[in-house]
Amino acid sequence: MAQLPRPRFCPSPCELKDKSLHPPLVSSDGQLAWEPLIWCPADFPSDLFEIAVSQLIHHPEYNSTLILRSETVAETSSHFPPAIPTLQGIHPIRNVRRKLLPRRPGRDSGLEQHCTLYASSTEDDPSPLTLVLTPILEASASLPYYHPAVSHLAFRYILAETPILRIEVVSFPSTPTGVNSRLYRTCLALLETLHRYGWGAKTNYRKRVMHDCVIPREQYQDLYLVMRERHKHLVDTWQEVTDPLKHVFEDVGIATFLMLLWKDTYQPEHSEASTLLLDDEPWKRWPRPPSGFLDLGCGNGLLTHILSAEGYEGHGIDLRARTSWAHYPESTQTQLHVEALDPTLITDPSYKSLYLRPGVFIIGNHADELSPWVPVLSTLCSASGYLSIPCCPWTFDSKYERSSTPTYGDSSAEFVESLNLGGDGSNSSSYSMYRIWLASLSQYCGWKVECEMLRIPSTRNWAIIGREKNRDATDSAREIVENVRERGIFKTRRPEGKAGEH
Repeated sequence: MAQLPRPRFCPSPCELKDKSLHPPLVSSDGQLAWEPLIWCPADFPSDLFEIAVSQLIHHPEYNSTLILRSETVAETSSHFPPAIPTLQGIHPIRNVRRKLLPRRPGRDSGLEQHCTLYASSTEDDPSPLTLVLTPILEASASLPYYHPAVSHLAFRYILAETPILRIEVVSFPSTPTGVNSRLYRTCLALLETLHRYGWGAKTNYRKRVMHDCVIPREQYQDLYLVMRERHKHLVDTWQEVTDPLKHVFEDVGIATFLMLLWKDTYQPEHSEASTLLLDDEPWKRWPRPPSGFLDLGCGNGLLTHILSAEGYEGHGIDLRARTSWAHYPESTQTQLHVEALDPTLITDPSYKSLYLRPGVFIIGNHADELSPWVPVLSTLCSASGYLSIPCCPWTFDSKYERSSTPTYGDSSAEFVESLNLGGDGSNSSSYSMYRIWLASLSQYCGWKVECEMLRIPSTRNWAIIGREKNRDATDSAREIVENVRERGIFKTRRPEGKAGEH
């Protein structure tokens, strides 16, 4: 049965009649003046309110691009902090003290906040129907820009013939609260989010795309902030005609992911005692691929440059040098090479490659026609792992066609479900089918398949990772190469410019 569409979000500003029909919260000591701002029909039952607001508590970043995430500092269902409001007719049943972390810590400060759930003091039902957010401020401190100018903000589920959701606030003096004010617009966005979460809880909504399956979100975000600051100057010195904001921060994100992936995968090279001076750059002593990395089809060379600048050994190869190459430091230029890799030669006993060495980690970042070769080459050169971020769909010697391209390995429903493909779940698009084909190929080549939706500014952010072997599939990979050679269709493109000039 098809899932019902979410009811339309129909918000209304709170008028005098609304306040008379459903009175606002009342402070037990009478010192707080609560003002209802906005309401909408509640299209989900009251027992799902706690599930809906838990998303608001644990994921504030979904409602503000200025917030990176929240971290829980403490949680209690007794001995509540005195800073939270005492309210008539309801009592606190759970308090989460969280810290809001800004996306730009150099511009905005962090903020701790009480998130308190209240239930009725008169009803037998212990389910919470009110959530109050209370910022924790020092006497002389001010709220960061991303937080509305309130001392308390409440989400309420009001039981009525037609149940409603309502937001009420205790605002700072002289803060505008009209429908054109910033505070009202913020509450409008928060109410719409709560309405959506409530309907998702009612329909058992499950996100089709899961982030942070391989690397924990907190580790990634914290290192990414550091890497972004270290390399943001590249935006101002960008030499290509492409968008610098997209490309610089996309490759910073990929480099961050790789650094943490390698840290989690390999053994450390140095003892802690010998590297105490590197505490301000701890990644300099993190584990790394035993034979470095190979950035296959490195393009503008930015990813190779970022990794090299952070102390990782490796090479980037491409058919032609880009304008950017000559503007990188000499240490990066020596790692960038013009070369047309012919993957069909790897089974030739006389073939020797400077880059496809045992223990190398292969990176295929939008490698186009080399994308399907990444797991094959990784198997045949005894690589220590690989990361492939596919873009244009290619097979070994032609464009991918889902109706005619032979399949490899497992393509069962269970296997496909594990790939975190996103979309509507039908997996009927050509790009989804191509990703399934690549993942099956990786499995066929002996790799344990891991997938991640990378946190990068690109619609092509699905990555397939191989870092463990399930079995020795050397013969299977070798057979693929021999079949390609027999067909005689694959032709290596000629390098543009003087090979080896970089």
